[in-house]
Order: sequence, then C-alpha cells, then structure tokens
Amino acid sequence: MGIQGHSWSGYQTAYILTRTNMFKAAEAGAIVANMTSAYGGIRWESGRARMFQYEKAQSRLGVSLWDNPLPYIENSPLFFANKIETPILLLHNDADGAVPWYQGIEMYLAMRRLDKPTWMLNYNGEPHWPVKRENRIDFQTRMMQFFDHYLKDAPMPRWMERGVPAIEKGIYQGLELVGEDGVQ
Repeated sequence: MGIQGHSWSGYQTAYILTRTNMFKAAEAGAIVANMTSAYGGIRWESGRARMFQYEKAQSRLGVSLWDNPLPYIENSPLFFANKIETPILLLHNDADGAVPWYQGIEMYLAMRRLDKPTWMLNYNGEPHWPVKRENRIDFQTRMMQFFDHYLKDAPMPRWMERGVPAIEKGIYQGLELVGEDGVQ
C-alpha cells in the first residue's frame, strides 16, 4: 500500500512515515519538514508571517516556539527521519509561495545523509504545485513510475537509478525503464 499527499497532507504523509512502516512507498509534496526553521519565515504570496499557522491555524500547537519548542520538534518529520524506512518521493518547487522550498531540501538531505531511499523533484519557477502542463505530465509520469516500481515490482526508471544531475535538467529525462539486461 502506498500513501501520497501534498501541502498539509504532504506534511502529514511525511509525519506518519516517522511513526509506521506500513506503507511500501510514499510521495509527499510541499511538506513542512522542520517547524522550527519554517516558523520564522513568511508566506511569499501574501507576505504574512508563518508563525500564525503553527500557533493558531493548521498545526494548532497553541504556543510560540520560544514558550515551548518541544511541540515544534516533536511534530517535525525531519527530527525523526532516522525512523523512516519507506521509500519517499518528494516534490517541492522553488517558487512555492506557501511553503518554503528549503523545507523539502532539508528533508531530502536528511534522508540522503541517513542512506534512506529518497528522491526529490523540483520544477523551476513553479509555485506550490506544478501549473505548466508539461511539468504536470512529467510529475504524474514520475510519480506513477515510482509507485509502480515499489508497489507493482515494475522496473526502476533511469531517473530513480541514476538521478538527473542539475546540468542535465531539461535535457535528460531518464524516464526509460531499467531492464534486467540494461535499458528496456
């Protein structure tokens, strides 16, 4: 069974992976991985401080980071990444005005540092969710390949096996599947 979520449900997906290994694969988009670093930021689209959403809105922690930092740590998937065993595909775009894209980077780098199976997709210039048709198609294709590999034992696509180096982004797609004797 797989799990997928974006934005608030992306955060919830990442969080639940720190508490259970019941899923064979997960995709989490636009996550808040570290509430302590996200707390002091702003929502670029509105210019509003992010503190409100942790104290009173979605997170409902009911206290400032300075009054009680523990709930911020306990509710941040980043601090429990070592417990994640589920392969995870992250999506976070660099023009996201709602959730700072460094949150996805923090989670990705933690997972890589811990030698956990993880991949991160970023569509340059895209907001909270890919809006350009070609990027939506690309994301859906990669997400399907990711879940097919982990849930249906399909061959791994090249982009998962090899990655797509930054200098090849937009040139090399890596969507072909790896067969037992090479490329399929």
